[in-house]
Amino acid sequence: MPDDATARERAADDAADAPVLADALAQPHAVTEDTAARENAATSEDAKARESAATRENAKAQEDAGTPGDREVRDDVETREDGQTREDSPAREDGEAQERVDGEIVDASVLEDAGVRELAAQFEEEKPGRRVRGAVDVGVTAVAAFAALLVLWQVFRPLPQGSQYYLVIFLGLVLPLVFILYPSGIKLSGVTGLMGAGVIGRRRLRGRHTEVVQDGPVLGGGPTAGDWVLAVVALVTCLYPVLPVAIGSAGGGYDAFLDRQGLLEPLDVVMGAALLLLVVEATRRTTGWVLPIVCALFLAYDYYGGFLPQGWEIAHAGLDFDQIVDALYNSPSGFYGTPLDVAASYIVLFTIYGAVLDLSGAGAFFVELSVAAFRRSRSAAGRTAVASGFLLGTVSGSGAATTVSIGAVTWPILRRAGYPAERAGGMLAAAGVGAILSPPTLGAAAFIIAEYLNVSYLKVLGWATVPTVLYYLGILLSVEIDARRFGARAVHLKVPPAWSLLTRFGYHFLSLFVIIILLALGRSATQAVVWATLLAAVLSFLDRRHRLTPRRLVEALAAGIRGVLPVVAVCTAAGVITASTTKTGLGPQLSSLMVDWAQELATNQTAVVALTAVFAAIAMTLLGLAVPVTASFIIGWVILGQALLNLGISEPATAMFIFYFAVLSEATPPTALASVAAAAVTGGRVFPTMWQTLRYALPAYLVPIAFVVTPAGQGLLGLGGWDRVAFALAASAVGVLALSVAAGGWFVGIGAASLVPRTLAGLAACALLWLDLWTVVAGLVLLGLAGLLVFLANGGSRAKSEDPVRDSDPVVGGGRLRG
Repeated sequence: MPDDATARERAADDAADAPVLADALAQPHAVTEDTAARENAATSEDAKARESAATRENAKAQEDAGTPGDREVRDDVETREDGQTREDSPAREDGEAQERVDGEIVDASVLEDAGVRELAAQFEEEKPGRRVRGAVDVGVTAVAAFAALLVLWQVFRPLPQGSQYYLVIFLGLVLPLVFILYPSGIKLSGVTGLMGAGVIGRRRLRGRHTEVVQDGPVLGGGPTAGDWVLAVVALVTCLYPVLPVAIGSAGGGYDAFLDRQGLLEPLDVVMGAALLLLVVEATRRTTGWVLPIVCALFLAYDYYGGFLPQGWEIAHAGLDFDQIVDALYNSPSGFYGTPLDVAASYIVLFTIYGAVLDLSGAGAFFVELSVAAFRRSRSAAGRTAVASGFLLGTVSGSGAATTVSIGAVTWPILRRAGYPAERAGGMLAAAGVGAILSPPTLGAAAFIIAEYLNVSYLKVLGWATVPTVLYYLGILLSVEIDARRFGARAVHLKVPPAWSLLTRFGYHFLSLFVIIILLALGRSATQAVVWATLLAAVLSFLDRRHRLTPRRLVEALAAGIRGVLPVVAVCTAAGVITASTTKTGLGPQLSSLMVDWAQELATNQTAVVALTAVFAAIAMTLLGLAVPVTASFIIGWVILGQALLNLGISEPATAMFIFYFAVLSEATPPTALASVAAAAVTGGRVFPTMWQTLRYALPAYLVPIAFVVTPAGQGLLGLGGWDRVAFALAASAVGVLALSVAAGGWFVGIGAASLVPRTLAGLAACALLWLDLWTVVAGLVLLGLAGLLVFLANGGSRAKSEDPVRDSDPVVGGGRLRG
């Protein structure tokens, strides 16, 4: 049909400007779009003829290649060639659910493709590891699976020697794997981003398989001789404290090692120093140079602090080398402190749980359900991306990885709805970052909060609930505003009903409910997630494509350990920072300086608190640009958190404040890894994508300040009684609405807003988010005035979008949002 040919031509024009990577992620459509790009005929009959010839030639070439994924694409092209739109039933025997965009298949199983997984790894805060094969792969899998079984055993049958003994064994198993799986230097070719992020070669997705065209070195080489040496040394130094053999006055077993605390033998010092170097190197391999440099600065402060002028507040007596090693190697505040304990006891379990969920097909189901839930409306594409990010957060604990995963499926839909690459990328990145902020599986730092404050993980989830609601409210309002202001087009999706997907695959939600229920019943977070993991493994047998057979279960366990390796390296290195602040008193000294600076600028106590919070937010933002979220939170807690606590801010508010600003580093320019990942998916410009992300995620920057500074801010954490919670939620929700009007230039339900109403809305947002009765009243008045001005400016009636969508519009392939 002519309309179909026109739609294909528009899609081809849009895709022509995108890089190879964006085309690769949309490859389920690549055959028809590549054909459409060659179509420039005036009539649809000529276009059809050329498309038919080209697709038959392509199908023949694919048949010669003989790969299952290529045959699937060939069959789909041939079917469309005959003029029959094939509609795969969601209730097919293999249970596969597929959706169509503009008559083309959008298959959420692309999330299971190795190419998408590798792409997601490129934009993690941690560097991607190498792919090992053969005997090395078997050995790594065996060790990782054994480590996973040890973690599970520790939950129900803790080792009698204590938690530190367990941490020694755990670190001895996983640290050598870092040197085997992470090369010492990484050179990436293809698409590159900030902070060394990049893509290995070029990828073209065909069906469910990935064709990698190598342009340069890839991470597929095996470990070098040096890597093996470091792995062996790491094994020896990690297990030395439990070595039962006496070596002169050293060695002698775990109890003897503890007895030498503060009086280490020379061999103890050598082993501890070697482990320090190995931990720093492991951190460098997995996260880059910044955190090792931070650790070096803290070590230099420990050693040379005695040479500072004693009149300085940060001066101390100084520590000798033996004391530093003792604090790190034979102290509960060093390598084997709270950060590593949390990583080995909580984070690894949730990583294993995410791997089991992923292999059981939950990720693909969550995306398919999101597509089905918002079928036909101008804002359906944006809603789908946001909902997918929220649901995929249970599988992925990384904002960048979630961004790539949802982008691989939803970017083609967003593009056909008319979203330009940068605006769509901002939406995807904001949705991906939201995955770390969303219960029931928050980011890794949330478990450290529970451990530091000695509270249950369920309480931390409760504190995060209202801010999460406000965060997604802000994103959804921005989606609705963009859809109306810039004339997004309705994408007609041929999808199965949501209830059909829920009936067939809704069991994937059960394990999530089990976690919440068990936590509510008073079970520990570790036990809750273990039972949820077992349930997810059992339920996987309801879908024969994703059954966790013994072999796949071992793969899931090993994948969980592999996924936590960078976190273990970071948490172990964080022991250098915590030990330094404990030994030297640096944390209280720096927090005192921060409060003094605020008091020099203001005398009012509220103003001092506000200034201190702003200083802390800026410091956390800058810190988050350089180090991963977990390390950022730990540093922020031991230094900045003390300043807020000294001003009377409660521990929950302080901890969540630091947590949010640590997480938001993934959305903050100039690094903003989630935005870099989104730009790689959509082919958009990086920095405009970052600013769009900032606009979508804006409420997340203001709400944490609100629950630290404002009178009723505790209500945002669910504290202070239901009346305070209800007031804080209602006022903040209206404040987020006002903020979206100011940032988006559109008053939902009325029409476009000019500069004056937007300014009034911005002032209203600040007043509403102060959460005092009178400021809330003032904010409502300002927002009402802004709405009245918009109403009058639009002629006293509800304005339509600048490029309205008509119900009779055909399926659109090349529309673009303006602005």
